[in-house]
Amino acid sequence: MIQVDKVRVIDDEGENLGVMYTREAIDRAAEVGLDLVEVSPSADPPVCKFLDVGKYRYEAQKKANAARKTQKTQELKEIKMRPNIDDHDYDVKMRNVNKFIENGDKVKLTLRFRGRELSHQELGMNLLKRVQEDVEEIAKVEAYPRMEGRQMLMVLAPK
Repeated sequence: MIQVDKVRVIDDEGENLGVMYTREAIDRAAEVGLDLVEVSPSADPPVCKFLDVGKYRYEAQKKANAARKTQKTQELKEIKMRPNIDDHDYDVKMRNVNKFIENGDKVKLTLRFRGRELSHQELGMNLLKRVQEDVEEIAKVEAYPRMEGRQMLMVLAPK
């Protein structure tokens, strides 16, 4: 409930009805079959408007649903490689990385080490640096290469 004795009133068509007593404004809104809603409490005097609260909430809900429908969620796509990957296989994986990044998704590169490959981690680091250089124009590194157990991880995000 409004605690101020005088308010500036705007009717349902957007017309300024001027400053009037709160009780009078509530009665005028009831005559039209609408509610008196405080729009700008910080103004002097506060600004109130004739609104149908139910209809207003419904419209706001529709706007929120439409906004939610149009927004794109960013997914995390994973590409798995091995440290001694062949050139053609590398090209195919890089094509997929480029496609994912152009679609606005993040890409998690997982480099799997098996057996004695674990003692040659520099091969994996060189491969991930090569990937980083190849996608430099369209992506930035979000998580730099790090070891997790027997695999090396790196995350790329679109620029």
